[in-house]
Amino acid sequence: MSDVLFEIKDLEVSYGSIAAIKGISLEVRKGEIVTILGANGAGKTTTMRTISQLLKAKAGSITFKGTELTKLPAHKIVKLGISHSPEGRRVFGILTVEENLMLGAFSQSKMDREILNWVYQLFPRLKERRKQLAGTLSGGEQQMLAIGRALMSKPELLLLDEPSLGIAPILVKEIFKEIKEISKSGVTVLLVEQNAKAALKLADRGYVLDVGKIALSGTSAELLASEKVQEAYLGKKH
Repeated sequence: MSDVLFEIKDLEVSYGSIAAIKGISLEVRKGEIVTILGANGAGKTTTMRTISQLLKAKAGSITFKGTELTKLPAHKIVKLGISHSPEGRRVFGILTVEENLMLGAFSQSKMDREILNWVYQLFPRLKERRKQLAGTLSGGEQQMLAIGRALMSKPELLLLDEPSLGIAPILVKEIFKEIKEISKSGVTVLLVEQNAKAALKLADRGYVLDVGKIALSGTSAELLASEKVQEAYLGKKH
């Protein structure tokens, strides 16, 4: 599994005069689940939004299958095979569950019913509530919908930003189980998560962001065993 699907090199992103990302580099190989950990304000969401070209890089490169992304508009990123489930879910509350999912397929010439059925298989709750307005769903169900909508464009790389945020623990378990299933189906996953323990149990490798820089990186086992990670994110003192 040495084939690099996606790579960030020396990425810098600023909000006006404030540097949010300070020269980070990371890579994701085909078939992996890679997690980016970090406290609030570390730059995790900024990184994801820059990959999707919702934010523009000040310097550095982002490549997907050898294509440079930093000069492309956001809708082209989706067509290349990268899909983003954003922090805060951002579902369209006045549309039904199924209408939200259909919007996720906008980059396809026509909606693939097979993919829709697969999303319903992954998240049976969405099938049960397909005619319901998305705004009436619980937070966990909206998160399932956001992930399902991102899958509708048939991505090769799925960006998941804080899927466990503000969700009941029982639903977090369910969502993480389905992320594993998504990975098994051949979709590569880049996961931003504050729940370090859950993320590292799921991921192959991880990077720890600290104030816009990568402080640590390694396999999930290495990061779980790291005293720094244990103290900062797993609540263990030494």
